[in-house]
Amino acid sequence: MQPDPATRPEYSAAFQEIVSRIVESLSGLPDATLPVKMYIAGGAAMHFYTGIRFSIDIDAAFSHRILLPDNLDVSYRDADGNALLLYLDRQYNEAFGLIHEDAHEDSVPLELDGVDPGILDVRLLSPLDLAVSKISRLSDKDRADITSLATRGLISAEALRRRAQEAASAYVGNQDVLKNSIMLACRLVEDVEAIV
Repeated sequence: MQPDPATRPEYSAAFQEIVSRIVESLSGLPDATLPVKMYIAGGAAMHFYTGIRFSIDIDAAFSHRILLPDNLDVSYRDADGNALLLYLDRQYNEAFGLIHEDAHEDSVPLELDGVDPGILDVRLLSPLDLAVSKISRLSDKDRADITSLATRGLISAEALRRRAQEAASAYVGNQDVLKNSIMLACRLVEDVEAIV
């Protein structure tokens, strides 16, 4: 997929620089180990889908255990000239949130100039799985992200409910809190659907 037209070019360039550094670290690996898949979640995925919110870190999981290079942070300037930093979050762990077992399989390839998907296949969690990933925490930012995805017609309440309930079957924790969070997240989407 191509990023949303509203995606900030300076953010995309910084993101691409980090990805290129990972690709460089993978050069020379045997073909049998390639491609490595990189699954993007969080604010980075939100920005590529919606062009609005972005974050200073990249939440990513990989298809292989991978030795990452040290230099995975990039300083850049936004359109107003403000200095910003983008970095790969080495502490990100999908085990701490709600994620569907098919989220990686259903992820969407992100086209990046100069990045060979035969070496590093960069993929965004689908909009639906991105919304599901925000349910267990359901902070104000997560609620806003779910609403943004719904406003753009990228998710529906019924699909979100079904996918989240399927994901919850493998979730260890307080199911009552999780069920309530699923209900609240779906209500956010229903509110958007009622307006459209």
